[in-house]
Amino acid sequence: MKELNSTTDPIGQNLIKVISNVCFSVFVFSVLIITVIAITYQPPDPWESSRALTRFFTQVENATFKVDNSVLETGEDVASSPIEAPAGAFPLVPITEATIEKSEEKLSSESLEKSGCEDVTLVNCSDPWVLITIERFNLKTFKSIAFLDYRTPVNGSKPNECDVMWRFRNKKERSWRKYRDFRRFKIGFTDDCSYKVVHAGRWHSGVNARRLRIRVNSTRTSPKARFAPPVRDEEINDTIPVLGSDSAFKNGKYLYYSRGGDYCKGMNQYMWSFLCALGEAQYLNRTFVMDLSVCLASSHTRSHKDEEGKDFRFYFDFEHLKETASIVEEGDFLTDWRKWNKAHKKKISVRKVKDYKVSPVQLLKDKSTIIWRQFDAPEPENYWYRVCEGPSAKYVQRPWQALWKSKRLMNIVTEISGSMDWDFDAVHVVRGEKAQNKKLWPHLDADTSPDSLVAKLQGIVTPWRNLYVATNEPFYNYFDKLRSHYKVHLLDDYNYLWSNTSEWYNETTQLNGGHPVEFDGYMRVEVDTEVLYRAKSRVETFYNLTKDCKDGINTC
Repeated sequence: MKELNSTTDPIGQNLIKVISNVCFSVFVFSVLIITVIAITYQPPDPWESSRALTRFFTQVENATFKVDNSVLETGEDVASSPIEAPAGAFPLVPITEATIEKSEEKLSSESLEKSGCEDVTLVNCSDPWVLITIERFNLKTFKSIAFLDYRTPVNGSKPNECDVMWRFRNKKERSWRKYRDFRRFKIGFTDDCSYKVVHAGRWHSGVNARRLRIRVNSTRTSPKARFAPPVRDEEINDTIPVLGSDSAFKNGKYLYYSRGGDYCKGMNQYMWSFLCALGEAQYLNRTFVMDLSVCLASSHTRSHKDEEGKDFRFYFDFEHLKETASIVEEGDFLTDWRKWNKAHKKKISVRKVKDYKVSPVQLLKDKSTIIWRQFDAPEPENYWYRVCEGPSAKYVQRPWQALWKSKRLMNIVTEISGSMDWDFDAVHVVRGEKAQNKKLWPHLDADTSPDSLVAKLQGIVTPWRNLYVATNEPFYNYFDKLRSHYKVHLLDDYNYLWSNTSEWYNETTQLNGGHPVEFDGYMRVEVDTEVLYRAKSRVETFYNLTKDCKDGINTC
């Protein structure tokens, strides 16, 4: 029995050793494979991959924009219904056929009869029946416009011409903002000697009806007189709100964001982060300390370099922001903060937050006068929008309704649309870097070539219609072949609207301390986007012109 055990024990031990060696070898080999994968695999940087960036943003709750820089949407575009005017604003009660009939009844009851047949060569522009005639003509002619109010017509350049100004809004725009037009009308008489419109002038043709504008700080002897604007649009209020007294500052509650890695990034990321910060301030019931200085990314500058020192008010409607959110300008805030600490022994209480992982929920009950979020970590840990990621997205809502495009830029949009009498179609032609990237967009360049555009648009847009081309194609003559079939309009056709004699130039120069402002690439995108939205019909690049996917191969 002992001999048997002595012969079998070595065999069992050897078998155990063999199994152990095999298992160990498998383990070592697995570790080696995992190590090689870990060393060689490089995940895509979400800020370098447009497709990853698109997925990244659109997976976030309430995401409302894409990374396509050829279109820019803000609050007035993403709203699902018309936005109500704030208290004290001009009431949005459009003039209708019913209101015109009431005006006629009132005039008849006041024994103000229509013009007789005594003199059909002279038109009395101040006659109320002239205005009613023009109102009815406009309702039938411009069906996409909601007319809000008219001024009394004045004489034109000839005895049978009247100039009249009105305020209106476009029915496709969901904001309550008002615009103005003034046109010259040739007035004639019907068989029963009532007034009729014989001819309506073009956009802004009724120069005699244009309201005199308010002059602002300009004298003939001033060295800046040739740069400073002689007039100011009284409907735009870009003034910066101030806190006022020391007690007002001390009694306030503020949320202050230090400048982070979002600075000088694309405007889509700027909006995403800015609205996160503004949303947190609203959630915490605090006033947001706002830096009005914007850095424009190189993709939108003529120099192809990041340009600092741009004013927020060049691009966005600051007046509307003040009306919908509690904000204070950073410079005034820091000045008041220093004054308080210098004049009082008891300093302002400050809670410094250095990690975005400290959620808004954790700060909700903080009683400090100032909550100061500091973004000193390396990218992407120092992006403002990180505050709103994860569970915080359930509590912090981005207030898209607070961010509208600049009223000055929207005035340009209105003038372009009005010059085409609000009767035009549009095509959005995305080219630029995408057309050159054949790996992600193999057919885009060919599908948006001049010949392809002509062939495809002829089956969609009626010949000789006004056709507005919204595009990032830099060469103006690229669309010349379309001119044989349509009345083509490009943004550069309207460069007089931002030239050094324009209203926009004068007002932005004043806003910029007397220094002229460049009409940059981002402004072009804003204007192109809004004109595109006002077209009767719209042809898109990635839905109509090419089968390539919007965000590259395999993203459709």
